[in-house]
Amino acid sequence: MKQRDYYFDNAKFILIFFVVFGHLLRSFIEDNGMIYNIYKVIYTFHMPAFILVSGFFARGFSKKGYIWKISKKLILPYLIFQLIYSIFYYFLYSKSTFTVDPFNPHWSLWFLISLFCWNIMLIGFSKFNAPLGLFLAFALGLGAGYIDWISNYLSLSRTFVFFPLFLLGYHLTKDHIRVLTRPGFKIGGLIAFAIVFAGFYFNPDIDYKWLLGSKPYSELEAASISSMFTRLGFYILSLLMVFSFLTIVPKKQYFFTDLGKNTLYVYLLHGFFIRTFRESEVKSFFHDTETFLLLAAIALLLTLTLSSKFAAALAQPVIELRTSKINKLKTRISGIARFYRKKLLSN
Repeated sequence: MKQRDYYFDNAKFILIFFVVFGHLLRSFIEDNGMIYNIYKVIYTFHMPAFILVSGFFARGFSKKGYIWKISKKLILPYLIFQLIYSIFYYFLYSKSTFTVDPFNPHWSLWFLISLFCWNIMLIGFSKFNAPLGLFLAFALGLGAGYIDWISNYLSLSRTFVFFPLFLLGYHLTKDHIRVLTRPGFKIGGLIAFAIVFAGFYFNPDIDYKWLLGSKPYSELEAASISSMFTRLGFYILSLLMVFSFLTIVPKKQYFFTDLGKNTLYVYLLHGFFIRTFRESEVKSFFHDTETFLLLAAIALLLTLTLSSKFAAALAQPVIELRTSKINKLKTRISGIARFYRKKLLSN
């Protein structure tokens, strides 16, 4: 049981690292073909895997008070950070007018609205058997692309496009995960990553925007009947990459394992650093392979820092309007201080 817990904490930490790293790489995809390929590979699996794992743990939707619980967990921090990011962008981009639009999520905040909606949608879709429910979910995701007003507004496009992955995660069991993590599948997973990278390398014209799920087909210059088959192809690609990723996630405990519980803090806070980086002159330093490796190290350091107990304790009052983590931290610091004080007095 502990190994499986370690497994999902490891998966979440690794995924949030790729979220941060992918956002750092965004500034360079127009200038460096290799970076663009890596960027597209990351986007085939990092958020889809996060969504699938979120669905795996969405088991309590039928419990009393569940909607209120997820509202506090998701909608409340969304509204708080929608306001905070509005203020941040106002000063960062020197805008002449200050506006707050709660229905048009800033950048990465889309995930909170969509995650809330997926939990609500699960109430209805859970009544279907798995094959029928998944068929309807994929049909909804494919069909939504033809409706032009389904876009970033209330994160509707991503909600419909990525819901099948959330529903699939809900239908997965621990036995399914146990089969995926057998040693024999790991080699296949690594090979899949190599093949997909090669595919992007030899087909550089593949538009990464298909991987975002945020736009109708008309904005992707593909509003024909064949558009849904293109999206279907990306669905298949993402599923392949998500399961390939899950095969290679380690099951043992590592120094970062416990930090996998704090991915929400990283997700909400890293945007301040990424957006500042994009507007700064610092990014001009990164222009070759060696400096991009440094960028990966920076992404890891930022992920470790923002997921630390100290950062979580400081951020919890803003994100959750609670102080339990900072109270625990104070107690721990007080205990350490008492220990050393007694040790000094005894000497």
